[in-house]
Amino acid sequence: MDAPAEIRVSPDKRILTLHWPQGPIMLTAHLLRINSPSAEVKGHFGQGGVTPVGKENVAISALEGVGNYALKITFSDGHRTGLYTWDYLRNLNNA
Repeated sequence: MDAPAEIRVSPDKRILTLHWPQGPIMLTAHLLRINSPSAEVKGHFGQGGVTPVGKENVAISALEGVGNYALKITFSDGHRTGLYTWDYLRNLNNA
């Protein structure tokens, strides 16, 4: 899947907007954080993993593009592992 044409973080750092030709999608920092594709959240080899709690006020501290296929997001709680592929982000929007 192609990268979005534009990526924006809201001034309060709580909403990520991705602009694709089919239209924009908006994802909250809270949704992104509790659904992190990291081993911490998803587990190792399909085992374990913990859904983070108390992350309602988390914000996006930084974004880093990874190749042409993903974003690495750093959150205000210090979490910064897991790569959010374009497909993964689209699926979060549909969840």
